[in-house]
Amino acid sequence: MSPRVRACIGLGANLGDARATLRAAVTALAALPETRLLQVSGLYRSAPVEAQGPDFLNAVACVETALAPNALLQALQAIEQQHGRERPYRNAPRTLDLDLLLHGDTVLCTPELTLPHPRLHLRHFVLAPLLELCPAQQHPQLGALQAWLPHVADQALQRLPETLWTPS
Repeated sequence: MSPRVRACIGLGANLGDARATLRAAVTALAALPETRLLQVSGLYRSAPVEAQGPDFLNAVACVETALAPNALLQALQAIEQQHGRERPYRNAPRTLDLDLLLHGDTVLCTPELTLPHPRLHLRHFVLAPLLELCPAQQHPQLGALQAWLPHVADQALQRLPETLWTPS
């Protein structure tokens, strides 16, 4: 059996019924093979960064998984496809965006996948929900992610009074 690691996944959507899509994505994450959903942050609203379109709804989910990074990425992309994800251009509005942010302490840079996610410390809509779940989260190369929060504080972000998942 493969060793299990904690992986963190960013969720975002700004087209269609974003709340319903994000809830369905959380359910799909919980159903992934060799994976257990551990926690899901609260729901956040953010303006698009380097993009156009309606505001995004965002969250972060943490899983424990035996899937290797590329296998987990493929599974996330399959979930995106099931929800009509299209990639007409960089930062296009989307029905669902699932970003593999962290996979244990893996540091990886391939044409398909960079870990940790190369912009996770530069986006308020990623840092705030990630730090909600893991306040002491360390980046394998940058150290404490909490230290990056002041650098993104000018990016508008609103914590909404609802959740996408309740542990059973």
